[in-house]
Parts: sequence; C-alpha cells; structure tokens
Amino acid sequence: MVITDIKVRKLFDEGPMKAIVSVTFDGQLALHDIKVISVRDKNFIVMPSRKNPDGTYRDIVHPINADFRGKLEEDVIRAYEEELARTAAEAQAEELESKEAELQEQI
Repeated sequence: MVITDIKVRKLFDEGPMKAIVSVTFDGQLALHDIKVISVRDKNFIVMPSRKNPDGTYRDIVHPINADFRGKLEEDVIRAYEEELARTAAEAQAEELESKEAELQEQI
C-alpha cells in the first residue's frame, strides 16, 4: 500500500495535540483524523478512535504491523513539519510585507 497524499488539515499551537491529518492510500482510500501528538519534545501519531461506553477509546483503524506503522508515522510527521515550516515562512513574508507597507506610507 502506497501513501499517495498527506494533507495537514489543522494545526494547533496549544496543548499536546499539534495537528489533524488526512492520508490517502493508493489514490483510492482516504483516512481522516490522524492526530499528531507532541509529548516531551517527541512527535508521534494517534489513529482515529471512538469512545467506548466504559470511557476508554478504541482505534477505528490501525496499521497491522510495526513496519507499516513506522512508515506511516514517519511520513505523517514529515508532512506536519513541512507544513509548520511553510506556515512560518508565510507568516514571516506577511510580516515583512506589512512592514514594507508601513514604510511606504511614511514616505
């Protein structure tokens, strides 16, 4: 199974949950609501789950073996880090444009 697309749907600044991600497999199957969690400066993924009547959670879908889970986690975290870098660069560019506009108004 090949991961053909990873979309970072939402980023979070506060708390241990850092992102919600969707992954497409073989261009035919989409898996939504994978969470990127950061604890003690380590990122890992949590698969989509639902709450059981006893208050515990159970994964709705999950990798069957460690090799695939490792590959999925590596790819999702890489996409998350790339999205962080992209949004930081955009914010920096917007800030620079704003400062340039302020300077132009002063002239």
